[in-house]
Amino acid sequence: MDAMSGPYVIRGSVSVPEAELMWRFSRSSGPGGQHVNTSDSQVELRFDLAATEALPEVWKERALQRLESRLVAGVVAVRASEHRSQWRNRETALVRLASLLAEATAPPPKPRRRTRIPRGINERRLREKKQRGETKRGRSGRDW
Repeated sequence: MDAMSGPYVIRGSVSVPEAELMWRFSRSSGPGGQHVNTSDSQVELRFDLAATEALPEVWKERALQRLESRLVAGVVAVRASEHRSQWRNRETALVRLASLLAEATAPPPKPRRRTRIPRGINERRLREKKQRGETKRGRSGRDW
C-alpha cells in the first residue's frame, strides 16, 4: 500500500484528510553532497489544528491544549530533512505529524488507585532492617 495516498490515520477510524495538509519544500542542510544544492529535499508539513473538522471536538480541544506551545495561530508544523529524497522526507513528516496528533489526542491516564502495603511485607521489612542494624553494630570494635 502506498504510504501517502489518501487520508493518514491517527487512531481508529479518525484520519487527517490530504486536502488539509499544507506542504512547503526548501533546500536541506542535511545529507546529499553536491545534490543538496540543487534539490528542495527539506519538507515542512503544516496542519491547521484549530480549523480542522476531521477530528472529534473532544480530541481537538485536548490536542489544542497539549500542543499549545508548538502552535502558531492554531497551526502545527513538522519538519523533516534527514533523507536525501524529498519523497522519504515527506513520509517521515507525515509519520511524525500522525504520531504527534495521536499522542496529543490520547485520553488522559486513569488516576492511580492507592493501595495499602500488606502488614506482612511491612513487618518483614522492619525485621530485616533490625537484623541489618545488629550486623553493623557487631562490626564496631567497642568491646576490645
